[in-house]
Amino acid sequence: MGTPHNDAKKGDIAKTVLMPGDPLRAKFIAENYMEDVTCFNTVRNMLGFTGTYKGKKLSVMGSGMGMPSMGIYSYELFSMYDVDNIIRIGSAGGISDDVKVHDIVIGMGASTNSNYAAQYKLPGTFAPLADFDLLRRAVATAERENIKVVVGNMLSSDTFYTDSASDNDLWKKMHVLAVEMESAALYMNAARLGKKALGIFTISDHLYTGESLSAKERQESFRDMMKIALEMA
Repeated sequence: MGTPHNDAKKGDIAKTVLMPGDPLRAKFIAENYMEDVTCFNTVRNMLGFTGTYKGKKLSVMGSGMGMPSMGIYSYELFSMYDVDNIIRIGSAGGISDDVKVHDIVIGMGASTNSNYAAQYKLPGTFAPLADFDLLRRAVATAERENIKVVVGNMLSSDTFYTDSASDNDLWKKMHVLAVEMESAALYMNAARLGKKALGIFTISDHLYTGESLSAKERQESFRDMMKIALEMA
């Protein structure tokens, strides 16, 4: 089997895949959290690994940056490799006053400035949502592990450097929690293909307070996010 972007064979990838943006973060997760690990993909250095966590088969693979990249990799995992669940794990920039750096945010919805949904030719505006079962399990896991989480609407943006300084103010007015760049495409692919998806994020910086995490603090927050993702998977 294989695709132009993934040289894995059928059966190499688990039913549940954790997807950080950075392929080196996927490698870090495989080496530090999983056992009996094998690498299933090196195409374009978008590394993917399968192993076990507490005896359960699990895969982790980078998604790259932005919705086109996430769109390609998640579509192939869902439709060509029989993956049922993709849990995006990444960083996000805080927008709302209800979140601060170090917080773990779970994306119930993914608003977007992307035109990704145009391909479906819908007679209106589609609302990309997380799978409720995964969302419920993530929240329950966080409560069990004594990790505070904030649940709500994210912004999946096509632009990191925006030409209009007021854009974030308008999203903040609608109580969007934070901004990242991939989840709307992931949620739409899951909806279209009858699969499950969820995004879990660490607030690494805040667009309004100017706060940002140090390298050490990022690692600590990352561990909390990973504990939720691994335990619920």
